[in-house]
Amino acid sequence: MVDNMQSQSKQLGKMYFTVAAILFGAQILFGLIAGTQFVFSGFLFEILDFNVARMVHINALVVWLLYAMIGSVYYLLPDETKVETVGIGLGKLGFYVLTLAVTIVVLVYILVQVGPANEMSIWLIHEGREYIEAPRWADIGIVVVVLIFLANVYLTAMKGERTGIITVLMADLLALAGLYLAGMFYTNNISIDQYWWWWVIHLWVEATWEVFVAAVIGWALIKVIGANRQIVEMWLWIEVAMLFGSGILGIGHHYFWIGTPEYWWEIGALFSALEPVPLVAMFVHVMYDWGKEQGLQKGAGGKAQMNNTPAFLWFVASAFGNFIGAGIWGFFHTLPQMNIYTHGTQFTSAHGHLAFFGAFAMAMIAMFYMGVQGNKKELKMTKLTKYGFTFITVGVVGMTVALTIAGYGQVMIERAQFGATWEAYFIGQSSIWFKQAMGWRLAMGLVTFVGFLCLVIDLLTIKNAKINQES
Repeated sequence: MVDNMQSQSKQLGKMYFTVAAILFGAQILFGLIAGTQFVFSGFLFEILDFNVARMVHINALVVWLLYAMIGSVYYLLPDETKVETVGIGLGKLGFYVLTLAVTIVVLVYILVQVGPANEMSIWLIHEGREYIEAPRWADIGIVVVVLIFLANVYLTAMKGERTGIITVLMADLLALAGLYLAGMFYTNNISIDQYWWWWVIHLWVEATWEVFVAAVIGWALIKVIGANRQIVEMWLWIEVAMLFGSGILGIGHHYFWIGTPEYWWEIGALFSALEPVPLVAMFVHVMYDWGKEQGLQKGAGGKAQMNNTPAFLWFVASAFGNFIGAGIWGFFHTLPQMNIYTHGTQFTSAHGHLAFFGAFAMAMIAMFYMGVQGNKKELKMTKLTKYGFTFITVGVVGMTVALTIAGYGQVMIERAQFGATWEAYFIGQSSIWFKQAMGWRLAMGLVTFVGFLCLVIDLLTIKNAKINQES
């Protein structure tokens, strides 16, 4: 049996968490730059283009979440399989190759910024596909690194124990990696090309990422509060059944604009809203049982298990943030009767901010706290934990509200009143609703950045904080 205190797999997981936190900071920083350029158009004029700041902001989001996910798997593997990860040397090599590639790609984005749309720019700068704008050489490198990661997970699971959580992860990671290939080839028909591109980013987030987060949260609930494994894994399998079904059908709400039959609109809207339901159900069921157990133990003079309150705080927020951001906000925005007016407006951005934050970012921040706990029996919240959580959450929710107001202004002025013409676009952009909302979005972005600073300082100091030295 592996010694968890000395596990190299857990150390590798922490390395991934560190880079993920840095990229999370880059995402917020470049989002602030882009948000400032929305309000003050001359900001960093001829130094950093708005489209480059936006591109780094969006791509950093995807990449830091993937880093955190890979780190989470390496971190939990020894616990679930009871053996050290196989091929840990190759895993470290993959980490360094991936990190070098990401660094070069980001530097090229910032320093080169523009170029001719030819074969050279596709291979050396980026392929021009939103969210996954890696150049072709990095694409191939990413596939190699992911193959190493998959081999490590599968070989480790075959060598050690295979719990329900590990089995779900094995299937999910295979689908997650395989979908990336759909974004690596081109067709001459832009509708078909967009169709395959959507499969990557949207089946990632609406199927494989949702299952992944459920598996990680299930594992964490067992570790943090001693949740019943049978209950966790029962809901996990329900999640798999629902998400691989509802996730694939739910992607239909994106077919609205690419010429597919109309029946996809309602199917997509309904099933995309169902995606977060199993995760919330699992959480409610586990918390109900934990509450009963806590009451019984208190009645017997004992103490309920809770060994990482910062992680638990973020996990709880993630379960319900997922339901609100991806479920309710998504259903509201993706109904075809609504989407015909809101598509491509700041409504989309509002939904994206809340859904990604609630569904994935919160869960991965919780995993950061699992990583810093190490061999400490109990980790308690500090003031910085509370400040970080409050500022980041208020900031993201505030941005969501501001962007929704901006989107409302666009829909009413740009589309309903002036008929969605090119001139109407500029009238909508210059309306007082839109301008003030962009100002509030920037202010809430600053609040989020303050929260991020609190989070980073807390992660670096929490183990040595007075409250945790006393425990």
